[in-house]
Amino acid sequence: MHLPPRTGEPPARPRRLRNAWRAGHTPVAGVSRRLHLTAYAIVLAVLPSSLWRLPIAFDHGIGIGERLYVVSLSVLSEALAFTAFGLIARWGEEFPRWVPLVRGRTVPTMAAVIPATIGAALLTFLWTVLTLITQIMGTTIRGDALPHDFPGQAGGREEIWFRICYTPLVLWGPLLAILTIAYGKRRRAAQHRPLQPGTQPCSAAPKPRNHTGTD
Repeated sequence: MHLPPRTGEPPARPRRLRNAWRAGHTPVAGVSRRLHLTAYAIVLAVLPSSLWRLPIAFDHGIGIGERLYVVSLSVLSEALAFTAFGLIARWGEEFPRWVPLVRGRTVPTMAAVIPATIGAALLTFLWTVLTLITQIMGTTIRGDALPHDFPGQAGGREEIWFRICYTPLVLWGPLLAILTIAYGKRRRAAQHRPLQPGTQPCSAAPKPRNHTGTD
C-alpha cells in the first residue's frame, strides 16, 4: 500500500538549505539596507574574475597541479568574499553551533575587526592601488614589462572580457573597509547601550544577608 505524498511540508533538504542561506545572509538589527547590499556587492565583484579563471583549468597541456591551483584560487576567492557577510549577519557576532568549543559564544569585537581591517588594507593595496598603477604603466608588480600573452594585452574580445571581469576587484577592499567600520561602530554601540528600565547589572544586585541568629 502506497501512502499519498504529504503536501504542505517542504522537503527536509531544501528547508535546511533555505535556513542555512538565511542564517548566512540575513542581517542583524541595526544593519542598514545599504550595508546589506554592500555585502552582496563584494561577492558579486569577486565572482566575474573567479568565473573567468575556470576555463583555464581545462586548457590542453595544463598539468593537474595547475588545474587544482586555478580551481582552488577561484573557490578560495569566493569563500573570502563571502566572509563579508560575517560583518552584517548573526554568525559574525555569535559563533555558530557547528563551531566546536566556542559554539554560541559572543565573537570578540576585535577578533573580527582586526582581520577584516588587515584584509581590507591588503585588498585595497593589491587591487585598487597596485593593479591600477601596473595597468597604467604597462608593467608587472615587480616592474617588468608585461608578457605578450598577458590577457590584458591581447586586444579584441579577449582583452575586453578580461577587463570586464577583473575591473570590479578594485571595489573589494574599499567595500570591505566600509563594512568593517560599520561593524565596529555597531558592536561598540551595543556594548555601551544603557540597560532597560527595571534592570540592573549583576554587580549592583543586593547581597544576601548572612543570618547568624542575631540582628
